[in-house]
Amino acid sequence: MTERSQRKQVLLRLDPAVHEALARWAADELRSANAQIEFLLRKALAEAGRLPAAPGPLPRRGRPPKASRPQQPPGERPEERP
Repeated sequence: MTERSQRKQVLLRLDPAVHEALARWAADELRSANAQIEFLLRKALAEAGRLPAAPGPLPRRGRPPKASRPQQPPGERPEERP
């Protein structure tokens, strides 16, 4: 990986009540708490006019888009196949 593409790690200390509220908000939006923090920081930087011109994309997590998954016949579940 190039230096620009490596993700930086930051230790963040939060009040437990703030962390709990953040974790609930992240869960509501189907994100991890870490992804929610990055999302909010990028939003705040953009609103303040301080977001770099070409920040890297937010990492995509979870399942790949449906277009790249194998097609299933309608109504058939993968575990029901012989």
